[in-house]
Amino acid sequence: MASETRGATDAWSRARSWLDTPDGSLLGLCVASVAVAFGAGLLQVSFGAYSMTIVQAWQAVFDPKVWFSVQAWQSFFFGAELPELPKRTLIVWNIRMPRVIVAVLAGMCLAVSGAIFQAVTRNELASPFVLGVSSGAGLTVLLTLVLFSSLAPFLPLFAAIGGSIAFLLVYMIAWKGGTSPVRLVLAGVIVNMVFTSLQRGLFFFADDLGVVQSALAWITGSLTGVGWEEFRIAVIPTAAATVLALVGARQLNLLLLGEETASSLGMSVERVRFMLSAVAILAASTAISVAGIIGFFGLVVPHIVRLIVGSDYRRLIIGCVFVGPALMVVADVGARLALNPAQVPVGVVTGVVGGPYFLYLMRRQDQMGEI
Repeated sequence: MASETRGATDAWSRARSWLDTPDGSLLGLCVASVAVAFGAGLLQVSFGAYSMTIVQAWQAVFDPKVWFSVQAWQSFFFGAELPELPKRTLIVWNIRMPRVIVAVLAGMCLAVSGAIFQAVTRNELASPFVLGVSSGAGLTVLLTLVLFSSLAPFLPLFAAIGGSIAFLLVYMIAWKGGTSPVRLVLAGVIVNMVFTSLQRGLFFFADDLGVVQSALAWITGSLTGVGWEEFRIAVIPTAAATVLALVGARQLNLLLLGEETASSLGMSVERVRFMLSAVAILAASTAISVAGIIGFFGLVVPHIVRLIVGSDYRRLIIGCVFVGPALMVVADVGARLALNPAQVPVGVVTGVVGGPYFLYLMRRQDQMGEI
C-alpha cells in the first residue's frame, strides 16, 4: 500500500514538474483556454429572449439533427437554406451560436495581431489599437457601411487597406533616421485621433437612422446581432493570418534580437518586418470587419500569454490562438449579462480592463527611450 502511494506521489510530482516546463505550461494553458471558452460559450447560448436552462442549451448544442446534417453545415458555411430543426436547436444554432464562434475568430485575430506588432516594433506597448491600425481599418469599414453597403462582403479587404494606410502613416510620422517605442506610440495616438474624427464625421452623411445606430454600436466594438454571414466573412482570412503567423514565428524571434543581429543572421529585416506587419494588419482588419473596434484586447492578451509560456514566439503565437478566443468569449458574456437585459458592447469591457493595464505597462518601464 505504501509503495502504491509513493508511486502515485512520484507520478504526480513528475507531472507537476513537466507542467512547469515551457511546453507543459503551453499545453496546460491551451487546455484551460478551451475549457473556459467552452464553458463561457455554453453560458452565452443559454441566455436570451427565449429562456432555456443550461441543460436544454447543452442538448441543443449537441443535437444530432445538426451535427449529422449535411444541409445544416452547408447553410452555416455557404448560406444554403436551413433544414427543419426543433425550436430550441434553431434558436441556439442560428442565432446564438454564431455570436460565440465570431467571438472566437475575433479574439484569435486580435491576440495574434497584437503579438506580431509587439515583435515587429520591439515595443511591448504596441497593439492594433495603439498603433492606429484599428482606427484606419474602422474608417474604411464605416465608409463602406454608410456609403457603399452593397460592398459589405468585401469588408475584410477594405479594412486591410485602411489598416495598412494607417500603419504606414504611423511609421512615416515616427521615422527619424529610425524609430523608437515612444515615437511609434505617439504617432499611433496622432493617427488614431485623426481617423476617429473622420469616422464621426461620416455620420453626417448617413440619412438612415438605423445605419447610424448600427455604426455607433460597431465603433464601440459589439458582437450583438452577428450571424453566420459574419462567420463566412471572417473564417478564411482568420485561418490565413493564423497560419502565416505560426510560420513566421522564427522570424519574429529574430526581430526581437535587434536589427543588427537579425541582419547578421541573413535576414532581410525591412522586408520581413513589413511582410509580418501585413499579416498583423490582415488579422486585425478581419476582427474589426465583423466585431467593430475592440480596444486594448491585442495589447493585453500577448502579455498574459508571455507571463505563462515565455517570450519564444513559437509558443507565444500558439498561446494567443487559444487564449484570445477564450478571453473574448468571456468578455462578451460579461458584456451581455452585466446589465441584463440591456447589452453592453464588448469593446466597453475590454476598454475598461485594457486602459488601466496599458497605464500599468507604461509606468512599469524604467526607461521609455528618447523621443
